[in-house]
Amino acid sequence: MTEPTILVVDDERNIRRTLEMILSAEGYRVVCAASGKEALAALETESPHVVLLDIVLPGSNGIEILRTARQNDPNLAVIMISGHGTVHDAVVATKLGAYDFLEKPLSREKVLLTLAHALESIELTEENRDLRRKFEMRFEMVGKSSAIASVREQIGRVAPTNGRVLILGESGTGKELVARDIHRNSRRSKGPFVKVNCAAIPEELIESELFGSDRGAFTGSVKTRDGKFLQADGGTLFLDEIGDMSLSVQAKVLRALEQGEFERVGGSKTLRVDVRVIAATNKNLQRQVENGAFREDLYFRLNVVPITAPPLRDRREDIPLLSEHFLRAYADENDFRPKEIAAGAMEALKNYSWPGNIRELKNLIERLSIMVAEDTVLVHHLTGLDGPEPARGAGGPGAVPLPGAWSGKSLHEVREAVEKAYISDALKENGWNVTKAARLLGVDRTNLHKKIKYYNIER
Repeated sequence: MTEPTILVVDDERNIRRTLEMILSAEGYRVVCAASGKEALAALETESPHVVLLDIVLPGSNGIEILRTARQNDPNLAVIMISGHGTVHDAVVATKLGAYDFLEKPLSREKVLLTLAHALESIELTEENRDLRRKFEMRFEMVGKSSAIASVREQIGRVAPTNGRVLILGESGTGKELVARDIHRNSRRSKGPFVKVNCAAIPEELIESELFGSDRGAFTGSVKTRDGKFLQADGGTLFLDEIGDMSLSVQAKVLRALEQGEFERVGGSKTLRVDVRVIAATNKNLQRQVENGAFREDLYFRLNVVPITAPPLRDRREDIPLLSEHFLRAYADENDFRPKEIAAGAMEALKNYSWPGNIRELKNLIERLSIMVAEDTVLVHHLTGLDGPEPARGAGGPGAVPLPGAWSGKSLHEVREAVEKAYISDALKENGWNVTKAARLLGVDRTNLHKKIKYYNIER
């Protein structure tokens, strides 16, 4: 915090002078006011960090000044001072948001200590607000395309209700952002938002992860543990990649949805919760139902309101906004000036098919932010990176060129060829550390293992 400004409001000239000398000696910038009228004027022109406010003022009441000051700036720290302090005054001042209440004669040590604590509280509040802003920025739905506008409209309709939502869409399309936006605009917004990635948890552990476990339920279980359903009580439980859940766990989830109750693993006590469940998947659940891999009754329970997160190729007009958003967010996170993307490079990004969707774009922007030394990203910067080229037909060392002309292969074959090469390069780049490669690619480690097996990628 820069040099803090302290506004001293008191009708006694000696008290104003004494406080001004004490606070100035401590390095504070001090502004004085002798009346309520002067105080209100100073609040507008000086923007003080803390106000030392006398309760009894000529022609006005300190409590009224406090009320007005807090209405105009809810974060302003106001320390009330009075020579006629009463419990009633202190209670009223506290209810109106006064930081503290000091009685005359004022102690130098008490004033300085209270002031230091008030400034520390302000700084912590500002840091908390900044962290919250950065956190919310990570989960902000960015875009003005008709595709994303349609999703926002659906969210606006379903969010205020308790209706269950099934979010569909390819991997990397932002299904979690849709779930968080539903929660943020619901009546449960002050409650917890708890996410479970069903594909990332081993099958033998997912039941205890969801429903908790009693002490002694299995080897190493030394204490009773709450599951995600209980942690989300009063809020929203987001079951991501629901299509990867085993049939046995699906049965317990169905009961929890129908009756709002369950037992911990190894326990006999029935627990009741009030949870809104939002599920998401990149799989075709209807086909899984037909194949017997997903319970039909659970599918109908979850699929009350289906919302599809559109792939990035269907909302290309949002690519400039998304790119600028990711550039700004990454620069903000690392405290440096965000880069710009030249028109030619942006056109190349818009022309790419983005099989990895928004997650792929985000990873590329982060890599450009790190690797490009200049302030502006140009077309040639897009060709020297590992992985598929955003610019059609561009080439570069370590890059997987995208075909720019008809090759006789099916679209499915081309996509798989690019994905296999991209995964192979990521594994080589990270010394075959699957965890690091998965983080770089923006996928779950479990999913990456499946891809390595599917493509028969060997070290």
